[in-house]
Amino acid sequence: EVIWRQRSWPSVSAVEMATLRWVDWYNNHRLFGPIGHIPPAEAEDNYYAALENLDMAA
Repeated sequence: EVIWRQRSWPSVSAVEMATLRWVDWYNNHRLFGPIGHIPPAEAEDNYYAALENLDMAA
């Protein structure tokens, strides 16, 4: 998505940095409805925290 919006890039490293910023936004800041309007990274953290709590109960 981010790559095609800008038709011309000054360098490969500029494309890499834009991609890294987009991936960071996508995983850590974007609110995703099907998982409760929270970022995917937060959902993953919640999942592993719940697993740790299950281990303690056993």
